[in-house]
Amino acid sequence: MLSAEVFTFQGVRVSEFTDGTEIDQVLLVRDVERRTRREGGDYLRLQLGDRTGAVSAMVWDEIGPTQELAKQGEPVHVQGRYSRHQRYGPQINLRGLSKPADGTYLLEDLLDGPARSAEQMEGDLRELTATIQEPHLRELLERILGADSELWQSYRMAPAAKHYHQAYRHGLLEHCLGVAQAVSAISATFPGIDRDVAVTGALLHDIGKLEAYTEDPSSIDFTDLGRLHGEIALGYYRVRRTTEQIEGFPQELAWAVGHIILAHHGTLEHGSPVVPCTREATLVHMIDNLGGRLGSFDRLEKELAKGERWSSFDRAIGSPAHFAAPAHVGEESVQAPARQAA
Repeated sequence: MLSAEVFTFQGVRVSEFTDGTEIDQVLLVRDVERRTRREGGDYLRLQLGDRTGAVSAMVWDEIGPTQELAKQGEPVHVQGRYSRHQRYGPQINLRGLSKPADGTYLLEDLLDGPARSAEQMEGDLRELTATIQEPHLRELLERILGADSELWQSYRMAPAAKHYHQAYRHGLLEHCLGVAQAVSAISATFPGIDRDVAVTGALLHDIGKLEAYTEDPSSIDFTDLGRLHGEIALGYYRVRRTTEQIEGFPQELAWAVGHIILAHHGTLEHGSPVVPCTREATLVHMIDNLGGRLGSFDRLEKELAKGERWSSFDRAIGSPAHFAAPAHVGEESVQAPARQAA
């Protein structure tokens, strides 16, 4: 292994860790997993991070006390050394974990988040919903996502997933808006698509996650109702109940939007009780799947060690992810596009 210069920083960002960086700072516990060693006995795999990325750390001794201290969603003071193992990839070799002292961190610096501000995304959503021409669908969106609606603040704050993509505060807004904007653009490309139905379904397809996930963005988990009923059933019931409360809401229009919610996972084995059998449901499913997969690339890039171009194998995309080398601008170089997933 190449030798590395050793640095000592207080509060260096995870994305700036390099091989040999000495760590003495507060990080957020993203995940805690208890595993069994091949030779017997247990160990802990911690995922520690801030808003710029995350890195693994193994705990081999004092498993019980560490589990009491390092709980998912809680900040912890970390002392150790960052290294890039040839086989296991980036990790922190721990020397100590302790409860952080008051005033030594800001929670906002530790929580992951979207690239755009929530205010900007809300403005984009308002512009998009204003383009819906069908009055019943516009009323449906206003009742569920209107600025004064009962659900809006929860929708604005909620994560889009527990782990794989946009698993952070404002993630649901980011994901549903992105799917709806793409659906809106593509609707003009293929004939026969009812754009108003497709965009409405895209904005509401994951609405069941408001009840399926806990509200704490630092410790995302399923609620009891989420485990018992599932987010698709919860979302369908909420939207159907709302359409029934709107006077004169056309039955077939309600069926069309409801079908998008029921079918957006695409297959029975992925949790949808029905498969997409309309143009609009097919479009939303395809774009939803694309948005989720590209969101996984964003997550993997944040976890990538500085200078690395390949991630480890990821279950969400079914392979390692490759990222183009970052552009370097100099006197003899040409400006290249920002780093993107290949």
